[in-house]
Amino acid sequence: MVSPHGGNGAKAQAIPQDAVASNAPAGLYVHVPFCRGKCPYCDFYSEPSPALASRWVDGVLREADLYGDLFSRFDTLYLGGGTPSFLSGEDLGRLLSGLQRRFRWESSVEITLEANPDDVTPEKAALWWDLGINRLSLGVQSLDDAMLGVLGRRHTAAQAAAAVEAARQAGFTNLGLDLMWGLPGQSLAQWRETMESVLAFSPEHLSCYELTLEKGTVFYQMACRGDLSLPSQAQSRLFFTATSRFLRQRGYVHYEISNFARGDVFRSRHNQKYWRHVPYLGLGPSAHSFDGRRRWWNARSVETYCEMVEAGGWPVAGREIPGPEERRLEALMLGFRTREGVPLALVGDTDRARRAVTTTVSQGLLEVQRQRLRPTLAGWLVANRLPLLFD
Repeated sequence: MVSPHGGNGAKAQAIPQDAVASNAPAGLYVHVPFCRGKCPYCDFYSEPSPALASRWVDGVLREADLYGDLFSRFDTLYLGGGTPSFLSGEDLGRLLSGLQRRFRWESSVEITLEANPDDVTPEKAALWWDLGINRLSLGVQSLDDAMLGVLGRRHTAAQAAAAVEAARQAGFTNLGLDLMWGLPGQSLAQWRETMESVLAFSPEHLSCYELTLEKGTVFYQMACRGDLSLPSQAQSRLFFTATSRFLRQRGYVHYEISNFARGDVFRSRHNQKYWRHVPYLGLGPSAHSFDGRRRWWNARSVETYCEMVEAGGWPVAGREIPGPEERRLEALMLGFRTREGVPLALVGDTDRARRAVTTTVSQGLLEVQRQRLRPTLAGWLVANRLPLLFD
């Protein structure tokens, strides 16, 4: 998944005053920075205590007030974290009703809540549904209790199954599950068993991520000491290709390098905004925003963020305005992550670009269809290198 996490606290800066460049509906992301504990692979910003939750809600709504009509309207809302399911019903309800009053919304709005399985109860799931949330993203990660222990997760496979059942009973018909592969000591057979078990839930969406080592995490430190056994590059390729073939054979559309949907209607509409370079607004500590030409990001800590908005200022810690070529290369990088790829015109009409197209197509990395340059499964294995061929 591309995500608006991260950012460092700094002196407040104003946002660009001529945002937004597009009249298309934007996406709204809210970073919920509270989590019971930090998993050994996670580098997202979070706080272990919800003591500041009420103040944080006030801060997010104050920040929303600052934007006024800069973003015309929204058709997606994504509550990410952290752990949004950690919020009390009162805080979550106040947040959602406040955002509803402050912005204009499309009637078909997609509202996603990230949830940990151990937070999901029948009562909570019913409350979320009643609040208007219509899509759940469950951080299942694995259905192997031993692997869940390695990952430092607090739920069991049985709790994950109970969470899915609670969501279905509450009325959710758009359910996404996050899974991880390439775990320490995990075999391909174990991963296939997890996928088989997950399909028994009939999820509408699956995100299958390779475990990556992020600086500053416990797993990164363990790897530096030689205490973590991870798959080789060749083994990772096997995991990736096996995942794609397994899920496609069972009716899922592999529409982005890590994402699968049971039909186009269940693609993550919000995340597609990131991959398609569509404007989005990020509210909350460490959230990032993009107006079609520029991006900016908020102060990282909850305390600093709240102090800045309480003083009536922007909580913006930094901003940048990439040049045309940088934006083009970023569009290539994001586009090559998706099955649709990029418009052929985006790669350029130089001799070098034409040679690169010919070479990558002959190598089976890209294919040309309807004036678009689309990655193949082999191309996805080297997706990070593809844009460099067209710089």
